[in-house]
Parts: sequence; structure tokens; C-alpha cells
Amino acid sequence: MKERPKVLLDLQGLKERFPEVEVTEGIDMTTLWVPVERLIEVMQVLKEDYGLNFLADLTGVDVPAEEAIILVYHLMAVPSARETRVKVKLPRGNPRAPSLVSLWPAAEVQEREAFDLLGIIFEGHPNLKRILCPDDFNGHPLRKDFTIGNGSGYLEREDSAGPREEGGRGDEA
Repeated sequence: MKERPKVLLDLQGLKERFPEVEVTEGIDMTTLWVPVERLIEVMQVLKEDYGLNFLADLTGVDVPAEEAIILVYHLMAVPSARETRVKVKLPRGNPRAPSLVSLWPAAEVQEREAFDLLGIIFEGHPNLKRILCPDDFNGHPLRKDFTIGNGSGYLEREDSAGPREEGGRGDEA
């Protein structure tokens, strides 16, 4: 398989405009640590001035030791191979960030997924509700403190306690 060349962005202008943004050069791409209160502005500049026109991915990581949830965006410039990662540290007890649906409409589904699985509230989102778990599900499954049998009722099924029938799920010994 052909290895993709590393294409880093020259972010000197961004660093001058937003001195509070931390920029690190990694092996594979540049990472920006952006304060949540500057997220919309920085993302708009990355899209309009740096050509990062595609929101490839939005995810999050629960870091209980830091009492934080790290919101992670992967942006790409299509058709070039330029890409960057944007990280935002949110307080674990009240993780909130502005919605980016106005910049990237594809963020609508990705923000709902992060809300559903991690409990991140995206302020200004047009339809922030669960997308993977049932509406009455308790908790957020990607949080480190989430436990199976948390009272949701969806992970505790009476019929799952018995032996599996032959040809069931394919995971028999």
C-alpha cells in the first residue's frame, strides 16, 4: 500500500491571530488545542483561510483523571491531502461546546453521536437528541464510569442468561 505523504499546514498566521491556541506538530498531522470559547472563530478561519473544507470526524475521549472530556475534530482539505486535528478540553461535569452545524452540515449527525455516547451538549444544535441509544436510555456508554446493568434495562435481558442455541451468534467454542 502506498504511504500517504505528510502535508502540514503553515499555521503561523493562525498562531498570531489566536495566541491562546496551542499548536503541536505530530508525526502524522498538526494538532491544535483550542479554548472552547474560541472554537467557532478558529474553525471558521481553518475552513475559510486554510481550505479545511471537510469535517472528516468528530469524536471525544473521557479522561476522568483530568476531570475532562476531550472533544476531537479531524479536518481535511479536499482534494489535497492537508489535514489537521483540533482538540477542545471540556469539563467532565458539564461538557458543552458550540455546534458546528452552521460551518459543516455533516456535524449534525456526528454531534448527536457525541452527545449520545459521551453526554456532550452542543449549544445551538438544531436537533440534539439521542441517535444510537433509545431515548430513555440512562447514561452515556463511552464514559469510563458507565457500567453494564446501570438500570437502563436495555443491557439486562432475561433471555440472555440461558445457554445459546447451536448456530446462534457464531461465537460458540
